[in-house]
Amino acid sequence: MTAPPRLTIGLPVYNGEEYLAESLEALLGQTYEDFELVISDNASTDGTQDICRAYAARDPRIRYLRLPRNIGATPNHNRVFAECRGELFKWASHDDLYARDLLRRCVEALDERPEAILAHAGQAIIDGAGRLTVPYEYKLATDSPHPPERFRSLLFEPGGDDFYGVLRADVLRRVKPLGSYHHADRTFVAEITLHGPFHQVPELLYFRRDHPTRAERANPSKRARCVNLDPRRAGPLHPTPRLLAEYVWGFASAIRRAPLSPADRRACHRHLAAWLTSRVRPGAGERVEDRAPVDPARLSVSVDALVAGREGRQA
Repeated sequence: MTAPPRLTIGLPVYNGEEYLAESLEALLGQTYEDFELVISDNASTDGTQDICRAYAARDPRIRYLRLPRNIGATPNHNRVFAECRGELFKWASHDDLYARDLLRRCVEALDERPEAILAHAGQAIIDGAGRLTVPYEYKLATDSPHPPERFRSLLFEPGGDDFYGVLRADVLRRVKPLGSYHHADRTFVAEITLHGPFHQVPELLYFRRDHPTRAERANPSKRARCVNLDPRRAGPLHPTPRLLAEYVWGFASAIRRAPLSPADRRACHRHLAAWLTSRVRPGAGERVEDRAPVDPARLSVSVDALVAGREGRQA
């Protein structure tokens, strides 16, 4: 029997034909190769299925799963993790790009730091054509040995994309699955960081794509975004105030569930109370892609030079 790979990459996708092949090339061209790629197709109606089947036919590391109906982005994200066979796990997005050494550097970071539970790398925002638009300086104190400090940082800083880091799967199984209320990814990562420190590889290796059809852009209202995350959020039982209340409760319940000392738990509650009072501040909760773009000519890095498989590997 073949031994399971060390790393499982979970890629949930719905109607991703525009950028999917490019992202698959970047993942399959990684210098770290001991992984499986689980693709869960959320009943796509475009050419996604054909692209996935073509790649799966030529690379045995790919497991392609297709759902008979669209269950929403959140259940699909949880589904790919349920398929995880590796000791490490990473979510991937069908429209992002990844430098060739991203997986290798993150796995090495976890091997060198047994206390770390997640490793990610420097990131920047790219546009639909793959041009760098917004560089990002990671300022979160997620590497602190103190859980309240890690939690405080995630509350007050305009988040990174730690959700897309390489995680220890056993830790991920101890936290509540990803929710589908407003900004549920933030409460999810906040709970993870209460279990241990993160490590940021100081290299620009991850490129998050911002484009008009991206879920957050295509669904501008809070309710529309949540319905995209889970169709069960549609209807009068899930008004916007409830979605916002669940967001706040997500942080509070993360503190309650986490393995914290009484003193650390009290400190986390104090940080949460301070954060709630700060929400009237202009720009609170800003995401990195919402910042003003910069002239790509000012950036010294070439995405093409870093990303794998840009030539000659089409399915």
